[in-house]
Amino acid sequence: MISISTSTGAFFERSRADIKSLRGQAEALQQQLSSGNQLSRSSDNPVAASRLRALSRLDALSQVDTANADRASADLTLAGGAMSDMADAIVRAQELATQAASSTLTGDQRSAIAAELDQLHGNLLALSNARDSNGHALFGGEGTGDAYALDAAGKATYVGSAQVEELPLGEGQSVSRSMSGPQFLSFTGKGGTATDVMGTIKALSDALKAGPGTASAIDALADLKTGLDTLTTGQTVIGSRLNWIEVTTDRRTAMGELRSSEQADIGGADLATTVTRLQETLTVLEASQASFSRLASLSLFDQLR
Repeated sequence: MISISTSTGAFFERSRADIKSLRGQAEALQQQLSSGNQLSRSSDNPVAASRLRALSRLDALSQVDTANADRASADLTLAGGAMSDMADAIVRAQELATQAASSTLTGDQRSAIAAELDQLHGNLLALSNARDSNGHALFGGEGTGDAYALDAAGKATYVGSAQVEELPLGEGQSVSRSMSGPQFLSFTGKGGTATDVMGTIKALSDALKAGPGTASAIDALADLKTGLDTLTTGQTVIGSRLNWIEVTTDRRTAMGELRSSEQADIGGADLATTVTRLQETLTVLEASQASFSRLASLSLFDQLR
């Protein structure tokens, strides 16, 4: 006698578990296709997940460095533009000083030259108090107010700080966002005393208002040349800093591309492989559901007829 033993409950439970597992696999593969990520949770691959978190932190730090580089580049570009305008003003002051060195000038001519020198002095003062991208003094160091102010005698005096803010660019590199006024405007004059271009221009204007001023004009020519050379050196420094920012930006971009490639290799889902696995899983799921439906409709009594 043949004995047939069946367990309907066990059959349904096993079938339900198998179909649920297949559906879970299909949903996971569909999620990988939509997100592009191979890992849906850290437990899938703890080592890979840890590395991906480290790469994400590096990306966040890189964004901060990029923001600093953009700010430094903007401020240095503003500084370079202001210095270029200052250089034009100094060149014009040299032309006026050359005219003033002539002993044949009339009083009206001296007055006209003095008036234009006063205007150049005001222009240089305004340029030296230019603002950076955050609205702070561009040439005032770390101060927030003006870089230069007029004293009781009308002389421009530096009122900013000596230090210039350093902005980090990543990997231990940093750059100064500008220069303080004295770094490119101050110099040692012909007489061995410390002065700057604004002081030289004002002194020449005052001398022309007081008298012929021929000797003062000759001295001013020498000081203006030194002042222009000092300013030109400052422009070179600004240009070299902009170039340095460009170099670090290129390196940061290259490192970002390497991180993106590594992130794709570690956690990225391969499109072709994932699509193939999804199709395979859906096919097995469909076959399993069809088999379950067919087997579930069978009855033992059908076999005994």
